[in-house]
Amino acid sequence: SAADGTHAQEIVGFLRTVEGVTVGKVSDRTFLLHLGGKLAVASRVPLKTRDDMSMAYTPGVARVCLALAENPDDVARLTIKGNSVAVVTDGSAVLGLGNLGPGPALPVMEGKAALFKRFADIDAWPICLDTQDTDEIVRTVEIIAPVFGGINLEDIAAPRCFEIERRLRASLSIPVFHDDQHGTAIVVLAALTNALRVVGKELGSVKIVVAGAGAAGTAIVTLLLAAGVTDVLVWDRTGILCRDDDRLSPAMLELAQRTNPASQPGELADALVGSDVFIGVSAGNVLPATALEVMAPGAVVFPLANPTPDIDPVAARPYASVIASGRSDLPNQINNVLAFPGVFRGLLDARATEISSRMLLSAAHALAAVVTDDQLNASYIVPSVFDSAVHKAVADAVAGAARAAGTEAAAARS
Repeated sequence: SAADGTHAQEIVGFLRTVEGVTVGKVSDRTFLLHLGGKLAVASRVPLKTRDDMSMAYTPGVARVCLALAENPDDVARLTIKGNSVAVVTDGSAVLGLGNLGPGPALPVMEGKAALFKRFADIDAWPICLDTQDTDEIVRTVEIIAPVFGGINLEDIAAPRCFEIERRLRASLSIPVFHDDQHGTAIVVLAALTNALRVVGKELGSVKIVVAGAGAAGTAIVTLLLAAGVTDVLVWDRTGILCRDDDRLSPAMLELAQRTNPASQPGELADALVGSDVFIGVSAGNVLPATALEVMAPGAVVFPLANPTPDIDPVAARPYASVIASGRSDLPNQINNVLAFPGVFRGLLDARATEISSRMLLSAAHALAAVVTDDQLNASYIVPSVFDSAVHKAVADAVAGAARAAGTEAAAARS
């Protein structure tokens, strides 16, 4: 009966040192929770009589089919589509574990679907594809899309994830949202907004360093720029991204062209000099905490790499005024669950056909506003995922932005 994963590893490690003992499979309370999977399908209508069956299935269902053939817009109202989201992965970037493939990715997608239901009452369906070919992924999602009101892309490696999302957004008339990008970006912007309230700085006047130019880093930078940030340096393995660096991939070059206005070269330590904010989404322990001492007073530090933070958040305490991380055992956990349930609830409620930067910004601002002035402090810049106000606030903000966009589009057509 292990207390947690670390304890379980210690027990297994000890058993493997015992002569004559071979450890086959391991089970504890976490494995037992997953037995048989975490999801089930339940009927929303009674099926107790012949009359019930004749309406839910044949012959009564035929009338609904014909009505939908005549009025296709009613599919979202008369079927599961209006409250359903596909959670799609190719298993190429599962958590911080790497390319595990579709089977090992399924427990994560099941968990994601369970969170959709728990926090937004959305029926989400895990779909793990046995291909990592971009064309096959795009075509498969296009073919199954009629069943769903939205597509949540999950754990797809960069840079393939960028093209998949771009192509699906262009071809589908439902919102497509890569949570590893945009869910992270929403929560980071909300947390940063409140962290700057704590230290008395403005978003438009701070220097921000982002370590990592993958899916999360790119989306974070994009949303920060949309929010009014003007001074961002992005660091990756090649160094600080500069627009005149011919070694950069097309995706990194595009990012470089939108950042580093002074074309400053160098390494991560160089970028940190005089900076106000560090956001890490790169790899574990890329810098010692002492490297933060060159930052400006009132430094904000978000080491978010999984499973090991870019900089030890505990060791960073002497050098930063506000710290957030991905760790659940520390204050200010940056958790995508704060964003994606409410985002999709708002999109589905508004019958949105796409998701825009304006909707992402609305979600971030709403999430930040859940933390009131009397609650705000260096150890509380983001609310708990169990705060009932969180998901409704995000949903209402996204739905409002989506409806406003629809109204503006209709006015432009008239």
